[in-house]
Amino acid sequence: MAARPDLKRSSPWIARLLALAAGLAAGLAHPPFGVLPGLLGYALFLRLADTEGPRPLRSAFFRGWLAGVGYFAISVWWITEAFLVDAAAHGWMAPFALLFMAGGLALFWGLAGLAYRWAAVRGPSRVLVFAGCLALAEWVRGHVFTGFPWNLPGETWGAGGAMSQTASLVGSYGLSWITIALAGSAALVLDATPRRGRAIGLGLAIATLAGLFAFGAMRLAAAPPITTDAPLIRVVQANIDQKDKWKPENLDLIVDTYVALSRSQPGQPVPAVVVWPEGALPAVIDDLLAPGSPYVPRIAGALQPGQTLMLGANRMGLSATGEPDYFNSLIALRREATGLRVTGVYDKHRLVPFGEFLPFGDLATKFGIRSLVHMPEDFTAGPEPRPLSPDGLPPVQPLICYEALFPRLADGAAKRTGVRAEWLLNVSNDAWFGATSGPWQHLNIASYRAIEAGLPIVRATPTGVSAVIDAQGRILPGAKLGLGQTGVIDARLPPARPPTLYNRISEAAFAMMLLISAATMAWGRYRRASRK
Repeated sequence: MAARPDLKRSSPWIARLLALAAGLAAGLAHPPFGVLPGLLGYALFLRLADTEGPRPLRSAFFRGWLAGVGYFAISVWWITEAFLVDAAAHGWMAPFALLFMAGGLALFWGLAGLAYRWAAVRGPSRVLVFAGCLALAEWVRGHVFTGFPWNLPGETWGAGGAMSQTASLVGSYGLSWITIALAGSAALVLDATPRRGRAIGLGLAIATLAGLFAFGAMRLAAAPPITTDAPLIRVVQANIDQKDKWKPENLDLIVDTYVALSRSQPGQPVPAVVVWPEGALPAVIDDLLAPGSPYVPRIAGALQPGQTLMLGANRMGLSATGEPDYFNSLIALRREATGLRVTGVYDKHRLVPFGEFLPFGDLATKFGIRSLVHMPEDFTAGPEPRPLSPDGLPPVQPLICYEALFPRLADGAAKRTGVRAEWLLNVSNDAWFGATSGPWQHLNIASYRAIEAGLPIVRATPTGVSAVIDAQGRILPGAKLGLGQTGVIDARLPPARPPTLYNRISEAAFAMMLLISAATMAWGRYRRASRK
């Protein structure tokens, strides 16, 4: 019989510290840190969940939770920066927000550790059970309570690299299962199992890793070239600090800054599209574009006839009861001889809990908590996403900020409408997160949507990181503005690829992986029971 590692004699405190270290290591493997040996944290987590003794289930849950605390503390520490933008009003919430966020998300890892230990599978095949338990926990994290799929394990690989191309086949959840299984297989080195079983398990892991790298390299080599007649896109990054943005006296300066950066200089190619980021202007767009508004001719002056401005903006509508509703929107404005014309409106569908709306609003308000949105009321969610087709432009699927986290959002929009977008547009206000790891992680995560969909993605933020990214998740040369930079990106729109396998089968591959894990668990438990 293949033996499990025996951790009975380990000091409980040493095991707890190792669990925390395992999560920290796995978190540091993500961009922008990129410490890929940290993936071995999953192998350490697996070993620690192989708990023996009088309370193995409780120990496995607690160690899994501690690993999750370490992982999410690294992954989401940047949220504290959002509360320090208006420190007088919200600063007190910052440490509690991090504790609540990391500790709450870690519960999913604790449950994964509990489920894995309950399965009680022995031998090398237990790596598949571990991958299934943790990957399923990550899928649940991405769906319950509106979902928060930030830094999925599969998104550890830098977008645009060979390994990241696997997402075009199985999506980020499927790649998470693969990543956990490959990293977890390192635990077999220290197993007390027969040498032949360990050799087979490690050999399969190495062969799989090599095969996926080879596939990724071939996909990158087969990328279609950018044509000279592709639409020219200008992304504007004005570098307006979030602390200054909402001061009423700064509105005119902010408008003038965006207008000046957007104008085409004599002798320069004229972009077909100018993109301003989420919430670029600190005012409701209805007021800025109202008849007689002094801002209409100023914004129109940034464009030449035939150009389109696509900007993130707050807008107001009326509910069925006549009460005002506020939306976080993307507005397409076409410059015509007579002025500006609205050619498309997209209202954000997936809102950020506590940032754009307040869960359990009445109860939270009693404790003095409100959302961080600079509006009289919380935002209202828009309808399910669908592509926009502004005049003269290829169909585009907007993804406003948080929406770029969700693997199937763009794909689902195409299937519902029958219209496949030719590019993705991610406008985001990452200025909330200052000069932290958050904007760089968001860039990497958004780039995975390009790989999964086989579509290029244009990303615009007020303070960085803005970029134009091809359908392989690679940033075009010279098409990036980092944190704190002011300027524009002028780039031709990269071509779309044919629908990917992930487009066609959605999460079917991931479901098959979970079935493999479940079958392995069932077979292992059956064999164990039959030997008693």
